[in-house]
Amino acid sequence: MPQFSAAVLAIARRVIHRRAAAEQASPTRPSLLVSVQTDVTRRLKGGLLNGQDPTAVNTADPLRLWIVQVGVIVLTTQLLGLALRKIKQPKVIAEVLAGILLGPTAFGRIPGFTEHIFPVDSRPFLSLVANIGLCLFLFLVGLEIDASVIKRNARLSVTVALAGMCLPFGLGAALSVPLYHIFIDQSVKFTNFMLFTGVAYSITAFPVLCRILTELKILDTTVGIVVLSAGVGNDIVGWTLLALSVALVNAGSGLMALWILLVCVGWTLFMLFFMKRVLYWLARRTGSTRDGPSMFFMTVTMLLVFGSAFFTDIIGVHAIFGAFLAGLIVPRDGGLAITLTEKLEDMVSIIFLPLYFMLSGLSTDLGLLNNGITWAFTIAICSLSYFGKFTGCTVAARVAGFNWREASTIGSLMSCKGLVELIVLNVGLSAGILSQRVFSMFVLEALVLTFMTTPAVVLLYPPELRVRASATGANFASADVQGTAEDNDPRLDGPSTARTDDKKSRFTVVLDKIEHLPGMMAITQLILPPPPPYSEHTLSIQSSAELDGKDVPPPPPIPPVSIDAIRLIELSDRTSAVMRGSNIEALTATDPLLDIFTTFGALHGAPVSSSLSIVPFDDLGATVAEQAQRTEAHLILVPWLPPHHSLGAHESHPHHAPHSSAQQATMATPLPTPRVTSHMQNPFEALFRATAAGAEERDASISHSHFVRALFASSRTDVALFVDRHTPGGVAKVSHGGTYRLLVPFFGGPDDRLALDFAVQLCANPKICATVVRVSKADVVVGGAGLGAGAGDKLPAYGEDDRKHAGDLHQHQNTTTIASVFPDTVYGHATTQTRLQSETADNIAWARYTQPTDPALSPALARMEFVEEAAPAPLHAVLERARKMSDAAVEEHSRLLVLAGRSRRFAVENHHAELKTITEEYGGVGGEVKRTVGDVTTALVVSGCQANVIVFQAALTPESE
Repeated sequence: MPQFSAAVLAIARRVIHRRAAAEQASPTRPSLLVSVQTDVTRRLKGGLLNGQDPTAVNTADPLRLWIVQVGVIVLTTQLLGLALRKIKQPKVIAEVLAGILLGPTAFGRIPGFTEHIFPVDSRPFLSLVANIGLCLFLFLVGLEIDASVIKRNARLSVTVALAGMCLPFGLGAALSVPLYHIFIDQSVKFTNFMLFTGVAYSITAFPVLCRILTELKILDTTVGIVVLSAGVGNDIVGWTLLALSVALVNAGSGLMALWILLVCVGWTLFMLFFMKRVLYWLARRTGSTRDGPSMFFMTVTMLLVFGSAFFTDIIGVHAIFGAFLAGLIVPRDGGLAITLTEKLEDMVSIIFLPLYFMLSGLSTDLGLLNNGITWAFTIAICSLSYFGKFTGCTVAARVAGFNWREASTIGSLMSCKGLVELIVLNVGLSAGILSQRVFSMFVLEALVLTFMTTPAVVLLYPPELRVRASATGANFASADVQGTAEDNDPRLDGPSTARTDDKKSRFTVVLDKIEHLPGMMAITQLILPPPPPYSEHTLSIQSSAELDGKDVPPPPPIPPVSIDAIRLIELSDRTSAVMRGSNIEALTATDPLLDIFTTFGALHGAPVSSSLSIVPFDDLGATVAEQAQRTEAHLILVPWLPPHHSLGAHESHPHHAPHSSAQQATMATPLPTPRVTSHMQNPFEALFRATAAGAEERDASISHSHFVRALFASSRTDVALFVDRHTPGGVAKVSHGGTYRLLVPFFGGPDDRLALDFAVQLCANPKICATVVRVSKADVVVGGAGLGAGAGDKLPAYGEDDRKHAGDLHQHQNTTTIASVFPDTVYGHATTQTRLQSETADNIAWARYTQPTDPALSPALARMEFVEEAAPAPLHAVLERARKMSDAAVEEHSRLLVLAGRSRRFAVENHHAELKTITEEYGGVGGEVKRTVGDVTTALVVSGCQANVIVFQAALTPESE
C-alpha cells in the first residue's frame, strides 16, 4: 500500500540490480571514461535519425518518453482550461477531463495510442513523479489552511461543518451496502469499503472552494466567511478520516491498526507542538518572516515535507498525510506561507498535478458504465452525494440564522468535490478497495458536482442579494446581520446622501499600480476643499478672546469630502492569489499603495477608507462600479497612463504636415512630434494578455485600457479618468505653488456638462483658475477675412493653407458615415428630439455660469473666463489654445489641466474626419487610445501636448443608453 516509498524503493532496486548485472557480465570492469563513451555511442545509435521510435519504452533511459507524456498531458489540460475558463469553471475540471480523455474512455480507444504514449512499463516512472507532485500539492493545501479562520467563526462554521459531514457519511455508508454486493470483490472487507465510501461522500474540496468563492466575489460576504471556515474544518477532519481509513486497510489485525493510529497520532503531536516551534524559530532566525524564505529555510522545509511524507508512508498511512502536516506547521507571519506557495505552485499546478490526474484518467473507463444497473447506481451516487451535503449544510445554516436563500447557497458551495475526492478515490483504487467500475462511477460523480457548484451559486445568490460582512471583519457574532453591514460601514458616515447641489463630495479612487499613485495624489489634492484663510490679525483676536473668556465664533464650515480608495489585484490561476483573497483583512492592512494613499489623506485632513478586491481581469471594471454604488459615491477617479513614446521636437515625421506661416508665427516653440506607431488589435490578447512579466509598456497600457473601458461601460456613477501625460522622472507632476490653470473645451453633451460643473467646483479653490471655451464649427468663407460668424476677435489667425485645409476637411466630413465613429464613444442613436433636448440642456448650463443668479457661485466664477469660439477646425483650435495656455502656465510656475468630455453623446458635430487629419499631421495612435479617452483627448495626446487631462463620462442610466 505505501505507494510513495514503494515506488522509490522499486526504482532504486531496479537501478542497483542492473548495475550489478553489468558488473558480473564483464570479466574486467571498464574505466569510467570507457563507460561514458559506450553510453554516448549507444544513445547516438538509438536516436531518431537512426530510425528508432522516440516513444519506445526504455527503462534504462525513461526521460525521452516521459517528456513526450508530459507534453501531451500539459497541452491537453491547458487547451481544455482555456475553454472552460469562459464558463467560469475551476481548473480542476479541465485536469480531470484531460485525464479521462487521454485514458481508455476516449483516446485510449485509438489503436496504438496507449501502447506508444502511455505504455504499462513507463507508468512506474510517471507514478513516482505524480506522487511527488501530490505530496507537494498537499503541502500547499496545508499552507492554504489557516486555523485562525475557524477560531473567529467557530459557532457557525463548526455546526455547518459537522452537519455537512455526518449526514453525507451516513448516506454513503448506506449506499455502500448494495454497491459492495453488486460491484466489489467479496475478498475486500466491507468495513474498509464503507469507510472509503463515507469519506468520499463527506469530503469538501477546500482549494477549489476557495477559488470559487474568490472568483464569484463572495469571499467577504457572511455566506463566504462561513463557507470558508466550515471548509477548513471539513478539510482537516476529512484528511484525518482518510488517514484512519488507510491505517485500517493496511493493518493486518485490529491490534496492528491501533498501533498504526497511535504512532500516527504521536507523529502529528510531534509536528504540531515541537517541529512547529522549531520551524518558527528558524524562520525568525533566518529573517524569512521579514524578507521571505531564505535558501536555508527552503531547504529545511523541503526536507521536512518529504521526511514527514516518508515517515507516514512507512508506518502504514499515506504519504500525503505527512506532507499535509508539514504545511500546517509553517508560520503564517509576514505572509511566509503565501511566499512559499508562490515558489512552488507553478511547477506543481502545471506539471505534477496534471500527471496525477492522468494516472486517474488511465484508471477511469466510462465505457464500463454500459448497462442500466450501473447507470442507476451512478445516478444514485450523484443524487445522494449532493442531497447529503446540500441538506445537512442548508439545515445547519438555517438553524444558525441565515435565510433560506443564503442557507441553500452554503449547501451548494459545500457540495463542491473537486480534486480532494479524486485523491481519496485514487487511494482507495491503489489499495484494491475500489474496482475500476466503481472508481469510474465516483469520478463522474465528483466531476458533475464540481461542475454544478458555480451555476448553482450564481442562481441562488445573485450580487444584488449578497450581504457583506461588517467592517470589523469576519468575526461577526451572529448571522442575523442582514441589512446592518452597510449601516455600520464607516465609509458611509458623514454628509447625507441626498444631493442638494451639483458639488461632489464622495469619491471612489482606484489604485491599480504604483506608477498610478502620483497622479491620484495630484487629482485628490485638487478635490479637497481649500483651507480657511489664515490671518495673523484673526489669530490674535481669537487668542485675546479666549484669554478674556469670551465665546469665539466657530470658523465657517468646510464642505466635507469622503474618499474611498479601492485597491485592485487581478486574480490569477495561482493558488497564492486565492490565499491572498482569503486573507483580505491582513492584506488590506499591509498593502503599501493603500498605506501611502491613506497617509496622504490624513496629512491633508481628508478621511480615507480603504478596501481591496482580488477579482479576475474581466470583472475589474464591474467591481469598481459595484463598489461606487455600494458607497454611494458621486464620482469615480481612475488613473490611466497612455503609452509613452520618444519625443523629438525637431525630428521630422513622414506624415507630419508643415505648419502654415501664420501658425509658425504664433508658435513660440514648435509642438513636439511624438513617434507613435499604430497598434493593431491582436485577436488573441484576451487569451495571452500582456500583463505578464517582461511585457512592453505599450502592451501594459493597452491591457489597462480594457479595464478602463469596462468601467465606462458598466458604471452607473460619474467617472473621471485622469490621463497622466508625464513620464516618471521627468517634469514635476505638480506646480511649485500648487496653482493650476484649467482649460475646458465645451462642445456640448452630458459629458461636457459634467466637466463644466466640475471645473466650477474646482475653482472654489483660490489657487485654481479656468478658461471655458464653447467651441462650435464655422463654415469657411473662401477669400474672406473671417472664418465664421460670431467669432469676433477671439478667433485665431488662419492663413490660406488653413482655409484650404478646412475646406478639404469639410468636404471629407460630409462623406463620413456613422459607422466610422468609434463604438465606445457613442451611446445609442441620437434622434432629432434628443439632440434638441441636449442642446437645450447645454444652453441652460452655459447660461447658468455666464449669467449667474446664485451668489454662492460668485467666488468660483470670478476666477473663470468664458469664451465662445467658432472655427472651421474645432479640434485644431483647442490644440492651439492648449499650447498657448501651457506656455503661459510654465511662465507662471503653474500647471495646465484640461477637463474634457469623453463622448459626443447627443451632439451634432462629428470629429472623426478632423481627428484623422490630426493623426496624419502628428503621427498615428493606437486604437485603444481613441476608444478609451474619446476624440478631444486623443487629439491632445497625439499632438504631444504635455498637459494632464481629466476625461469625464456622465453616469449611464437606462434612459441615456
